[in-house]
Amino acid sequence: MAPITSPLNDQDQDITGKLLQATLLDLIDLHLVAKQAHWNVVGRFFRDVHLHLDELVTTARGFADDVAERAAAIGVSPDGRAATVASGSGLPKFESDWRSDKAVIEAMVQSLGELIRRLRARIDESDKTDLVTQDLLIAIAAELEKAHWMWQSQLAS
Repeated sequence: MAPITSPLNDQDQDITGKLLQATLLDLIDLHLVAKQAHWNVVGRFFRDVHLHLDELVTTARGFADDVAERAAAIGVSPDGRAATVASGSGLPKFESDWRSDKAVIEAMVQSLGELIRRLRARIDESDKTDLVTQDLLIAIAAELEKAHWMWQSQLAS
């Protein structure tokens, strides 16, 4: 028997737990990718991109914690181990080594776009199982869409 009881029925708990777990993996991966980019960005706009990446890291880490705590609150044990993240994240791969500021910006736009796409599908699915989780996912999507816009704006001519 699990030590934490759920306010949800078993089926809704299972579905919602899977949505939260998938979101957790994507957010952890986003924070790790952004930190990797932060350490390896070079170019004329290095400083601006470097600092912007730190903001994204902070945002992704905070949301990952919120998602993990929501999973725990509904009786689902969150799994954010490195091996789980590596095998379960749906974000685009980010290569190692130095990356130009423009390449980093493009990679962040792509990663955020994919995460938002995945979040919106989870928002739709959570409508059937847990409105509290849906509310959390909506709040995360709103902030990540704002970040996506800010990253995209750096590519505008």
